[in-house]
Amino acid sequence: MSKKITFEESLEQDDWGLIIDKNGRLKGLFIPEDADENDVPESIINVCCDQFGINPLEFENEQPNLLH
Repeated sequence: MSKKITFEESLEQDDWGLIIDKNGRLKGLFIPEDADENDVPESIINVCCDQFGINPLEFENEQPNLLH
């Protein structure tokens, strides 16, 4: 028997997370509480750029609700 947990419950304090919608589009980027957009690991930037055509660093000066 498995127990369901929320996405946030599955993350440890220093984990990063990507949320993908049912159509395969990037829906959100969750960052650790003590991190900011300057700390995004290169591997996440590469996935966002290569797979979704989105560079998370482009959102540095945007409203914080664009990336979660």
